[in-house]
Amino acid sequence: MAKDIYHEHVKEALIKDGWTITHDPYYLDVGNDSPVEIDLGAEKLISAERGTEKIVVEIKSFLNRSITYDFYRAYGQFRFYRRGLSKTDPEHILFLAIPIDVYSQFELRDFYMELIEEEDIFLVIFNPLTRTIESWKK
Repeated sequence: MAKDIYHEHVKEALIKDGWTITHDPYYLDVGNDSPVEIDLGAEKLISAERGTEKIVVEIKSFLNRSITYDFYRAYGQFRFYRRGLSKTDPEHILFLAIPIDVYSQFELRDFYMELIEEEDIFLVIFNPLTRTIESWKK
Protein backbone atom coordinates (compact mmCIF):
# COMPACT_ATOMS: atom_id res chain seq x y z
CA MET A 1 0.00 0.00 0.00
CA ALA A 2 1.29 3.48 -0.88
CA LYS A 3 2.28 5.77 1.95
CA ASP A 4 0.59 9.13 2.36
CA ILE A 5 2.53 12.11 0.99
CA TYR A 6 3.03 13.35 4.58
CA HIS A 7 4.04 9.99 6.04
CA GLU A 8 7.68 10.90 6.68
CA HIS A 9 6.69 14.37 7.91
CA VAL A 10 4.46 12.93 10.62
CA LYS A 11 6.95 10.23 11.50
CA GLU A 12 9.68 12.85 12.02
CA ALA A 13 7.28 15.08 13.99
CA LEU A 14 6.38 12.20 16.33
CA ILE A 15 10.05 11.41 16.91
CA LYS A 16 10.75 15.10 17.65
CA ASP A 17 7.85 14.98 20.14
CA GLY A 18 9.52 12.12 22.03
CA TRP A 19 7.71 9.14 20.51
CA THR A 20 9.39 5.90 19.51
CA ILE A 21 8.11 4.50 16.22
CA THR A 22 7.36 0.82 16.84
CA HIS A 23 5.52 -0.09 13.63
CA ASP A 24 5.78 1.34 10.11
CA PRO A 25 3.21 0.33 9.04
CA TYR A 26 1.09 -1.03 11.87
CA TYR A 27 -0.75 -4.18 10.75
CA LEU A 28 -4.28 -4.61 12.05
CA ASP A 29 -5.63 -8.15 11.79
CA VAL A 30 -9.39 -7.98 11.38
CA GLY A 31 -9.77 -11.63 10.44
CA ASN A 32 -9.80 -11.34 6.67
CA ASP A 33 -7.31 -12.81 4.20
CA SER A 34 -4.79 -10.01 4.71
CA PRO A 35 -4.20 -7.49 7.50
CA VAL A 36 -5.12 -3.82 7.17
CA GLU A 37 -2.23 -1.34 7.23
CA ILE A 38 -2.41 1.71 9.48
CA ASP A 39 0.36 4.19 8.81
CA LEU A 40 2.31 4.25 12.10
CA GLY A 41 2.46 2.71 15.56
CA ALA A 42 4.31 4.57 18.30
CA GLU A 43 4.83 4.58 22.01
CA LYS A 44 6.13 7.03 24.55
CA LEU A 45 7.07 6.54 28.15
CA ILE A 46 4.84 8.92 30.08
CA SER A 47 6.03 8.26 33.62
CA ALA A 48 6.89 5.37 35.87
CA GLU A 49 3.44 5.57 37.45
CA ARG A 50 1.48 5.56 34.19
CA GLY A 51 3.55 3.14 32.18
CA THR A 52 3.70 3.30 28.41
CA GLU A 53 1.18 5.10 26.23
CA LYS A 54 0.72 3.45 22.84
CA ILE A 55 -0.79 5.08 19.80
CA VAL A 56 -1.54 4.21 16.21
CA VAL A 57 -1.64 7.05 13.70
CA GLU A 58 -3.47 7.18 10.38
CA ILE A 59 -2.10 10.02 8.25
CA LYS A 60 -4.26 11.95 5.82
CA SER A 61 -3.12 14.70 3.46
CA PHE A 62 -6.51 16.02 2.24
CA LEU A 63 -5.06 16.94 -1.16
CA ASN A 64 -8.11 16.15 -3.31
CA ARG A 65 -10.30 18.91 -4.67
CA SER A 66 -13.09 18.12 -2.23
CA ILE A 67 -12.33 18.40 1.46
CA THR A 68 -15.77 16.88 2.08
CA TYR A 69 -14.89 13.73 0.16
CA ASP A 70 -11.50 13.44 1.87
CA PHE A 71 -13.12 13.92 5.27
CA TYR A 72 -15.75 11.29 4.47
CA ARG A 73 -13.06 8.76 3.51
CA ALA A 74 -10.87 9.56 6.53
CA TYR A 75 -13.89 9.37 8.85
CA GLY A 76 -14.84 5.91 7.55
CA GLN A 77 -11.29 4.59 7.80
CA PHE A 78 -10.91 5.96 11.32
CA ARG A 79 -14.08 4.25 12.51
CA PHE A 80 -13.09 0.96 10.86
CA TYR A 81 -9.58 1.03 12.33
CA ARG A 82 -10.77 2.05 15.80
CA ARG A 83 -13.27 -0.82 15.85
CA GLY A 84 -10.58 -3.27 14.78
CA LEU A 85 -8.12 -1.97 17.38
CA SER A 86 -10.73 -2.28 20.12
CA LYS A 87 -10.96 -5.99 19.34
CA THR A 88 -7.34 -6.90 18.67
CA ASP A 89 -5.14 -4.32 20.41
CA PRO A 90 -7.20 -2.22 22.85
CA GLU A 91 -4.17 -0.69 24.60
CA HIS A 92 -3.43 1.35 21.48
CA ILE A 93 -5.20 4.69 20.97
CA LEU A 94 -5.97 5.66 17.39
CA PHE A 95 -5.23 9.16 16.10
CA LEU A 96 -5.89 10.77 12.76
CA ALA A 97 -2.98 12.99 11.66
CA ILE A 98 -3.95 16.00 9.57
CA PRO A 99 -2.06 19.10 8.40
CA ILE A 100 -2.66 22.29 10.34
CA ASP A 101 -4.11 24.08 7.31
CA VAL A 102 -6.73 21.33 6.94
CA TYR A 103 -7.64 21.60 10.61
CA SER A 104 -8.08 25.35 10.13
CA GLN A 105 -10.59 24.58 7.37
CA PHE A 106 -12.39 22.11 9.65
CA GLU A 107 -12.78 24.82 12.28
CA LEU A 108 -14.79 26.85 9.76
CA ARG A 109 -17.23 23.99 9.25
CA ASP A 110 -19.46 23.24 12.23
CA PHE A 111 -20.52 19.88 10.79
CA TYR A 112 -16.94 18.56 10.71
CA MET A 113 -16.14 19.80 14.20
CA GLU A 114 -19.36 18.29 15.56
CA LEU A 115 -18.52 14.91 14.02
CA ILE A 116 -14.99 15.03 15.37
CA GLU A 117 -16.28 15.79 18.87
CA GLU A 118 -19.29 13.47 18.90
CA GLU A 119 -17.40 10.51 17.41
CA ASP A 120 -14.34 11.02 19.65
CA ILE A 121 -11.98 11.31 16.71
CA PHE A 122 -8.57 11.98 18.20
CA LEU A 123 -6.37 14.24 16.09
CA VAL A 124 -2.67 14.88 15.70
CA ILE A 125 -2.37 18.25 14.02
CA PHE A 126 1.00 18.66 12.35
CA ASN A 127 2.87 21.31 10.42
CA PRO A 128 4.24 19.75 7.24
CA LEU A 129 6.75 22.59 6.71
CA THR A 130 8.44 22.34 10.10
CA ARG A 131 7.65 18.64 10.56
CA THR A 132 6.37 19.28 14.06
CA ILE A 133 3.25 18.45 16.04
CA GLU A 134 1.16 21.59 16.52
CA SER A 135 -1.40 20.03 18.86
CA TRP A 136 -3.14 16.88 20.06
CA LYS A 137 -6.94 16.86 20.21
CA LYS A 138 -8.61 14.20 22.36
